[in-house]
Amino acid sequence: MSRKHKTGRHLLQIPGPSNVPDRILRAMDFPTIDHRSEEFFELAKQCLSGIKDIFKTKSNVIIYPASGTGAWEAALVNTLSPGDTVLMVETGHFASLWVKLAKRLGLKAELIETNWRRGADAEEISQRLSSDKTGKIKAVCIVHNETSTGAMSDVARVRKSIDDTGHNALLMVDTISSLASSDFRHDEWGVDVTVSGSQKGLMLPPGLSFNAISKKAIGAHKKATLPRSYWDWGEQIEANSVGAFPYTPATNLLYGLNEAIAMLKEEGLDNVFSRHKRHAEATRLAVQTWGLEVLCEEKEDFSNTLTAVLLPDGYNADEFRSVVLDNFNMSLGNGLSRLAGKVFRIGHLGDFNDLMLVATLGGIEMGLSKSSIPHQVGGTQAAMQFLKQST
Repeated sequence: MSRKHKTGRHLLQIPGPSNVPDRILRAMDFPTIDHRSEEFFELAKQCLSGIKDIFKTKSNVIIYPASGTGAWEAALVNTLSPGDTVLMVETGHFASLWVKLAKRLGLKAELIETNWRRGADAEEISQRLSSDKTGKIKAVCIVHNETSTGAMSDVARVRKSIDDTGHNALLMVDTISSLASSDFRHDEWGVDVTVSGSQKGLMLPPGLSFNAISKKAIGAHKKATLPRSYWDWGEQIEANSVGAFPYTPATNLLYGLNEAIAMLKEEGLDNVFSRHKRHAEATRLAVQTWGLEVLCEEKEDFSNTLTAVLLPDGYNADEFRSVVLDNFNMSLGNGLSRLAGKVFRIGHLGDFNDLMLVATLGGIEMGLSKSSIPHQVGGTQAAMQFLKQST
């Protein structure tokens, strides 16, 4: 089937996979080397050491050739046993998928429901743990930044709520759309297993996933009896100690990961986080100026990596996204499950700058006009003014 050529570069403004910078593409554009050679061992050691700085941990970080879903499964099967109870917070589509996966593994998932417009409530978690007098709950699982809604959870507050109850549950956190974009501190915040992926803040193509693991999680691993083979931490840690992997690694993605870590360190993680926060604030200002509604209700929960926007009743967000794609060669994120057709999602993460944001918002504003969606003009201009003043 022939397709009409669209001039210019496609703007990929979904909340991930994010744009892969040319520098990382060039770093990956090398012949695949022998993964049992000293040259590879040196590359692997650099990646395994450097990624610890991104998670802000001194503990082991496991790297899998897999999507983030694989890292979810690895977190659960390495620490839990059949029939164990996990407390999970349904902050959105991806949190609910993690619940589904846990049930398929034979775990009992107790669910704290939300309206999908806020982050995890630490007080609700505390109340549930306080009532668990027998220690039935073995883990608390939350999503740091819910990609389907643009709502972020306060991990440090959740950790404190667990500690205040004296409960011994592990804390597992999904950082797939927040790592390397928003501040995250695996060690300082007392996280036991952090799950992440390569295709968002790390600026890589999909294909790598991660488990950062605490000493407490290692202790749980030794007692856990859920079946595991490919995901087993023990084999990984042993092989990684010399720069090897227990199976064929994604060599060229590791080239890219090494370069991504270098780029993040060159900019400085605090500067990376500030840049994302600034772009998120500019985006929300544009949405407010248009007279549209940000899905996330609580200011303290606003995401720094994406903004989900509600369209007025009677207007279909997927039809709007099609107008933007057809006319301006730009992809926006769709609404997922219960939000299908109701919201569109703006990704402002990864290798991103002011001009890219202005282009993104300009395309959205023109799309609103072409779609005859009721709005006020000037959102892009308002964002530009904010960016000028906050440089």
